Amino acid sequence: MHEELVNVSDLNQYLYCPRRYWYLHFYDTQGENYYKTDGKLKHENKARRGGWTNETYVESEKLGLKGKVDVLEEEGPAMIPVERKRGENYGYNDEIQLAGYCMLLSESIEEEVREGAIYLYGTDQRVHVVITDSHKQKVSSVVSDILSMSQGKPPPFTDYPEKCKKCSTRKYCMPKESRMLGETNEQLE
Repeated sequence: MHEELVNVSDLNQYLYCPRRYWYLHFYDTQGENYYKTDGKLKHENKARRGGWTNETYVESEKLGLKGKVDVLEEEGPAMIPVERKRGENYGYNDEIQLAGYCMLLSESIEEEVREGAIYLYGTDQRVHVVITDSHKQKVSSVVSDILSMSQGKPPPFTDYPEKCKKCSTRKYCMPKESRMLGETNEQLE
């Protein structure tokens, strides 16, 4: 049994950058920013369509996860979770978030949910994603990594510093400044 349940959306945050997630989780550094505000507005002004159930909450002690599926669509006997993204494309971290929702739904309805969809506001496209065993293993691995984090030990800096330019926790993390002062990933481990 898990002491706490991980939000499925946190899988995405963690995969983007574990250090960013650490700041968000332990220091609540999100604040308000354009992307967060725009995302909230898009959720509030979502389309309504027959056959959709909006914002379905699911949780599982067994999986260590909880979350709210943006849209749950019925396609015949199949249930398809739909994750909405504000951009024009999606990444692996978005697929893992979707896999987390599929796993939660599978447990909830006691039937395998093998596919989900990502709706991209930026292009008005819907992309179907087949959930593989590899996706599921990554979900379990990230949940374990998140639950093992501690406030006193920040994760290493990202290996992709370009991510830092758009990061909402940049002013707290200060990766460039910290590196200039000599802080390295080895000192954090």
